[in-house]
Amino acid sequence: MDIMTGAALLGAGGGGDLGEGMGLIDMAIAAGKSFHLVSPEEAPEEVLACTPYLLGAISDLPPEQEAAYDGLPRAETHPLLLAYDRLAQHMGQAFYATVACEMGGANTAVPFFVAAMRGGVVLDGDPAGRAVPEITHSTYYLNGLPVGAIACANEFGETFLLEQVKDDARAETLVRALAQVSRNDISAVDHALPIKTLREALIPGTLEKARKFGVLLRQISADPSGAAERLAQEGSGKVVFQGEVAQATWETRGGFTFGQIHLENGANHYDIDVKNENMVGRLNGAIHATIPDLICLIDEATGQPVNNPHVQIGERLSVLILPAPAPFLTPKGLDTFGPAYCGLDQRFQSPLAQVPFLER
Repeated sequence: MDIMTGAALLGAGGGGDLGEGMGLIDMAIAAGKSFHLVSPEEAPEEVLACTPYLLGAISDLPPEQEAAYDGLPRAETHPLLLAYDRLAQHMGQAFYATVACEMGGANTAVPFFVAAMRGGVVLDGDPAGRAVPEITHSTYYLNGLPVGAIACANEFGETFLLEQVKDDARAETLVRALAQVSRNDISAVDHALPIKTLREALIPGTLEKARKFGVLLRQISADPSGAAERLAQEGSGKVVFQGEVAQATWETRGGFTFGQIHLENGANHYDIDVKNENMVGRLNGAIHATIPDLICLIDEATGQPVNNPHVQIGERLSVLILPAPAPFLTPKGLDTFGPAYCGLDQRFQSPLAQVPFLER
């Protein structure tokens, strides 16, 4: 499905595993379900939509932590559907539509899977325009939309309903804590709101944008030559480095995957700091790129995006920078998801010439 592969690129290293996302799509198809994508403008104003997603680390737990889950039962119903059904029950009505929480190989598949399995539609838009580490990194938060009640479920069939949650910042704390006691993987559904309210915040057309990238990636798979440059041209981006992976380290901490990726090309090197997504790029030790720009890695052999933590020593990768979604270039957007989030005391400056130099 072209939307999923394009979303994997826009995940900028995060957004979940494409294989997991395609597994959800295949599950719905095997159940005889179909997918329906509509623009927010086409949807009735008063009906409800919700945002289902997967939250947690993207790296495996060490064996000693895995052992803590031995003996627990496994749910027969997918946790995403358990959470969705629990929130619909709480709201006292079915949802007309689902919304992707972000762009990514898994999380963009989630609303398609849930909507197909429960007879809904998917809105063509999302609150991030890329993959992001936290619930607060969204236009929902930037626009002050209420997070509402949150339903969560895990693979063990345990369900949780969080009510009276103050805002997205508190939601991040609560849901992340549940993920950490759920094998670092929780299914959640939140922002159950009327379409007319969501329209004010969603970045429109992001799934169509992902589809266009996906079509190009499908073409590239037959001829990977110049893949990164072709993707840069499609997305008004820039290829800033090409090199071989000399080192890649990963650590699961606090419900996130932290990592370091080190690329070398002769005397030059490029380093990427990871917190689920690729957050900071350093060229020869100097800060070169940061969020909210998308720092994407492209496998030169296949022309396909490489997502964390699937970076292999010896791979030749291109570093592709794509422009940040516009809402994150506002003062509040940069305060929420800019250099300061990475612990950097500096203004945001994109390596893309067409992106303005903005104050943090």
